[in-house]
Amino acid sequence: MMTQVQKFVKNQKLAQSELQQYLDGENLNTPILNQSSENQLPKREPIKHLLIGSPKAVTSTIHYLQLIGYASIGDWSPLLPTANPGEVMSILIRQILMQ
Repeated sequence: MMTQVQKFVKNQKLAQSELQQYLDGENLNTPILNQSSENQLPKREPIKHLLIGSPKAVTSTIHYLQLIGYASIGDWSPLLPTANPGEVMSILIRQILMQ
């Protein structure tokens, strides 16, 4: 029987593998050679992640997303106050591969 820790580690490895497949091809430095090769390149689309909560919750989530390899801390906007007291937000914009 698998322990809770073993299940967690297995799920983390699976999630990281799926995340890597999802983000493969995210390197935007690929040169475009001509118009016909541009039609063959995979399509990319921006996706915006918005975290809203207490400064501690938002910061903890940003650190966790770096820990699992999704986004570096520096990829997020600075914490910005919202209209609600004690609440902040941060945004991350990624280019994802569309199939």
